[in-house]
Amino acid sequence: MKLIIAKDTVELGKMSAIHTAELINNAIKEKGKARILLSTGASQFPFFEEIIKQDIKWERVEMFHLDEYLGISTEHPASFNRYLTERFVSKVPLLKANLINGKEQAEKTIEELTKLINESPIDVGLIGIGENAHIAFNDPPADFEDERAFKVVTLDKRCLRQQIGEGWFKTLDDTFKQAISMTCSQIMKCKHIISVVPYKVKAEAIYNTLNNEETNLIPATLLKRHYDCTIYCDKDSSSMLTEDLKKKYM
Repeated sequence: MKLIIAKDTVELGKMSAIHTAELINNAIKEKGKARILLSTGASQFPFFEEIIKQDIKWERVEMFHLDEYLGISTEHPASFNRYLTERFVSKVPLLKANLINGKEQAEKTIEELTKLINESPIDVGLIGIGENAHIAFNDPPADFEDERAFKVVTLDKRCLRQQIGEGWFKTLDDTFKQAISMTCSQIMKCKHIISVVPYKVKAEAIYNTLNNEETNLIPATLLKRHYDCTIYCDKDSSSMLTEDLKKKYM
């Protein structure tokens, strides 16, 4: 795992987007196309603002995303399907966008996604880290051994409070309590992982991830096992890190 600390969210967005574009272009050069996996949420805004500006042959790129709430309409402001359509899919001419529809039957959706994602490896996974250190919607204690590609999960209260804090919902009663989520083991199959984690609210999660050995109580610690994972932080999200931790991972 490698840590990069940007001076602010603007620099973080640019650096992570340039890195992602390089990996995508390398995959296209090597095999004629690339497959990517995207995260959503407020923490990913700086990345999406910059990635759509990169010089990439988008018509050779196929996209998946990590998760979606069960039962949510694509018209709902909190829909990840809508989020990606507005901020990414509508901005670049993708080869294909495999968007999850929360209104469709979960078992059928998971079966279809599993078939698609197993066709060939994901070249670049953009994997966010939640305030409770979840990856996708794998809240602690996360199941590191589940070999399925996607599954239905029940979200914990800290995860739900994060969604309220980011402005997607007004109260706990308004939130969707379950979601379709990519599993931890499937995330780890990505050839390259880039994790964009800005803002002060993520400082505890970043500290816990880097300061602890692998544990399912801090799901993001699993990323340390990956052979090519880079975490991008800003000054706020890295503010709890000691100098020793910075030296170890930078």
